[in-house]
Amino acid sequence: MALRKTEENVNESLSGMKAKQVFSNKEKKVLTTFSIEPSFKAELEALFSDMGLGWAAGVRFALKEFQKNHADN
Repeated sequence: MALRKTEENVNESLSGMKAKQVFSNKEKKVLTTFSIEPSFKAELEALFSDMGLGWAAGVRFALKEFQKNHADN
């Protein structure tokens, strides 16, 4: 027997609420992909971990720092 979803009995998960919050910004996010050597990725993951960052946050941080340092060029 299937139950129908109603607005009353739908509980959103924490990740679902976070996704709505992240993607409700005025500016759309861009998903990018790139290839990296596994050994170099492991080094970066360790560095980001020491900084208290996950992979995605570390990459965003590194790109912002690169942009700051090379804005004049």
